[in-house]
Amino acid sequence: MSGVPQLLLTHHLKALKLPTFLREHDKLARQCATEGVDHTGYLLRLAELELLEGERRLIERRIRQARFPTVKGLDSFDFAAIPSLNKLLVLELARGEYVERRENVIALGNSGTGKTHVALGLGLAACQKGLSVGFTTAAALVHELLEARDERRLLRLQKQLAGCKLLIIDELGYVPLSTTGAELLFESLSQRYERGSVLVTSNLPFDEWTSVFGSERLTGALLDRLTHHVHILEMNGESYRLKTSRRRQSKPEAATATD
Repeated sequence: MSGVPQLLLTHHLKALKLPTFLREHDKLARQCATEGVDHTGYLLRLAELELLEGERRLIERRIRQARFPTVKGLDSFDFAAIPSLNKLLVLELARGEYVERRENVIALGNSGTGKTHVALGLGLAACQKGLSVGFTTAAALVHELLEARDERRLLRLQKQLAGCKLLIIDELGYVPLSTTGAELLFESLSQRYERGSVLVTSNLPFDEWTSVFGSERLTGALLDRLTHHVHILEMNGESYRLKTSRRRQSKPEAATATD
C-alpha cells in the first residue's frame, strides 16, 4: 500500500485511536500472507494485539494513579522469612475477590517484616485485575486531609478517596495523630465502610491503637468498622532489613577468614 490510501489509513487509525493497528498492520499482513492466513485471521490477530496493548496501557495507568512509592510484586517476597504469615491467604487475596466483596485487610507486625512489600504486592495485583487503587501512608493521608480542610476542598478529596476500589494506608501507628487528624482519618475510613476495601498496615496490635488515635471511643468505633469484614495478616518476626544487614556484614568477615 502506498500513496493516498496509506495516508488515509494512517489518519483513520490515529482518529480511531488504534496505535497497535497502525504500528503492526503492515508487518502482520506480510506475515499472514507468508503463512496463508485469510483476511479474517489477519484482522483477528490485529484485534488481539490491540486489545492486549490497550490492557497493558490501562494497567500502567492504574499503577501510576495508585501512587505506589515503588512497584513490587508478591513474586519477590520471601514468605519463608516470615513463618507467621499465611502465604495461602496472601495468594488468595491477590486474586482481588475481597475487593469486589468490599472486605478489608489488616497486616500487623513489628517493623521490617515486609508489611509494606505485601501491601504493594496486593495493590499491584489489584491494578492488574482492573481495580482502581490508592496508596498512602497514614501520616501523609492525615496531612493531606488537614490541608484539604484548611483549603476548603475536603469534600473533593474525600470523594477522590472514595473512588478507589482499594485504599491502602501504610504505617498506621508510627506517628501519633492530632485530635483533628484522627477524626478526619476516622471519617474518611467510615465513609468506605461496606462501600470500598481498605488495606491497613500497622506495627501496633489492636489494643495499642488508642495511642495513635488518642481516644478509646474513636478507636473502638474505627476497629468495629474495619474488622467487620476483614482478613488479618500476622507478620511478626525478625526484621527483613536487620537480617539483610547482618548477611552483608558477615560476608566480608567470611571472605577474610578464607583468605
